[in-house]
Amino acid sequence: MSKPIIPWIGGKRRLAKHIIPLFPEHQCYVEPFSGAAAIYFLKTPAKAEVLNDINGELMNLYRVIKYHLDALIDEFRWTLVGRRQFDWYKSQPTEQLTDIQRAARFYYLQKTAFGGKVDGQAFGTQTDRGPRFNLLRLQEDFSEAHLRLSDTVIENLPWADCIKRYDRPHTLFYCDPPYWGTEGYGVDFGLEQYALMADLARTIKGKMVISVNDIPEMREIFAGLNMDIVDINYTIGGAKNSKNKTRELIIRSW
Repeated sequence: MSKPIIPWIGGKRRLAKHIIPLFPEHQCYVEPFSGAAAIYFLKTPAKAEVLNDINGELMNLYRVIKYHLDALIDEFRWTLVGRRQFDWYKSQPTEQLTDIQRAARFYYLQKTAFGGKVDGQAFGTQTDRGPRFNLLRLQEDFSEAHLRLSDTVIENLPWADCIKRYDRPHTLFYCDPPYWGTEGYGVDFGLEQYALMADLARTIKGKMVISVNDIPEMREIFAGLNMDIVDINYTIGGAKNSKNKTRELIIRSW
């Protein structure tokens, strides 16, 4: 068991205690929408594991941590934390960078951006603690992730293609798609995509767990599948005393 290495909008770290106990026995574990992969990092490893996401920069980060750990750490040896550095990274054309430089850029932006957003990022500031980007913890965090990722397959496929490729009777899929009606993920995800997900949940050989926001559209699309309702507080930018509560649906295919 380790921990996610980056903040991510809609991350499931606080829902893990509700989701992981629902998991049945499985030999292969697949996340078609990995994001920060909070559930993956917090669960007990399976014999075979797959992380997938359509975000190529994210999956490049995971690949670099898996295969080029020391080189990635070296990229941050003289890095400063501040708005000017953030703006410099944000304006940098990625086409001119190596995979290791791209991974460093993506990690820095994701760690220092407000609210864990992938799209429309702005430099995040806090008045109750230091910055999320901590050079003293960097090697420890990366090393833990490196060990966790060592036996994991890292894919960059459309989510439905990933499910079809790895569907076996012994496979468990955990799907955490972008939440309908929210922003900051950087991808378009229409209702037809959730409908396809519901169809796959009903017809695949393996098993599927899905987490979505509790709204009428989701209840209608996933009708007939087992649903658990969870109340949770979500905060943006580390606001510890936020009273904004939301309800989430945890859906199972069995």
